[in-house]
Amino acid sequence: MEEYVENQKSLSKKIRAIYMWYHKPVINEELLQSLPNLKIVASSGVGIDHLDLNLLSSYSVKVSNTPFVVSTDTADLGMALMLASSRRIVEGYQIAVSPDTEYFPADWLGAEVSGATLGIVGMGTIGYKVAKRAKAFEMKILYHNRNQRNKEEESAVGAIYCKKIDDLLQQSDFVLLSVNLTPQTHKLIGKRELELMKPTATLINISRGLVVDQDALVEALQTKVIKAAALDVTYPEPLPRHHPLLKLKNVVITPHIGSATKKTRRLMMENMMESIQAGLTGLPIPNEVLL
Repeated sequence: MEEYVENQKSLSKKIRAIYMWYHKPVINEELLQSLPNLKIVASSGVGIDHLDLNLLSSYSVKVSNTPFVVSTDTADLGMALMLASSRRIVEGYQIAVSPDTEYFPADWLGAEVSGATLGIVGMGTIGYKVAKRAKAFEMKILYHNRNQRNKEEESAVGAIYCKKIDDLLQQSDFVLLSVNLTPQTHKLIGKRELELMKPTATLINISRGLVVDQDALVEALQTKVIKAAALDVTYPEPLPRHHPLLKLKNVVITPHIGSATKKTRRLMMENMMESIQAGLTGLPIPNEVLL
């Protein structure tokens, strides 16, 4: 991108594709106007909330993402966050390595995952893979989704559909968010929703930070409206170093690593290159994002 900015005049008509990693480069109208032969933007990951699809379409630019290759690792991380929070893994590590530790307290306890109730908000590819893993933990699985899954898919994981998100929030020991960020899901979980959750419940977010009202979450954690949170996503990323979420013992935060394994990242890159090649040769684009 720096090379393009320095040599815009000679490069602008040559660039026909943008390979977009971690939301960079930022694509706005100014950039699109400067690239008259742009055909496709290949974006890494599932979310496309960083792209203005209508704007890109107005310039006849196609868009692709990599939704399927990230689902397994992201589901794994959702379970890892649930276990880390419930069994207080981070706190336990700190006790184990602290130079001040002289004995391990016998009353230092976590919460059970096996047999608990998991509520999944967003039963797409990732959410469904979380449900498969949760079944192995003998969890009761509730889910809320725009559309109910068919009976065969539900029975395969033992999932029960909640048409109203409120019903799921009130019953779940763990609430896991796995939705795309859209105008409808922006701050989907706010003060009202957090107050519907059990005081013993944990909120897990593997979707996007803005799906949760972060100020309301901080207050809920500080006042014990809910027990804990485990977050792979926040807003912004990273959080300012003085942010209250970073100081709470009942919060586990990871640096947006849902798809961060060597194999998956390589597959993402291969998918992006396949989409670019297809877009430039007029072939059907794998994982094309449609309006």
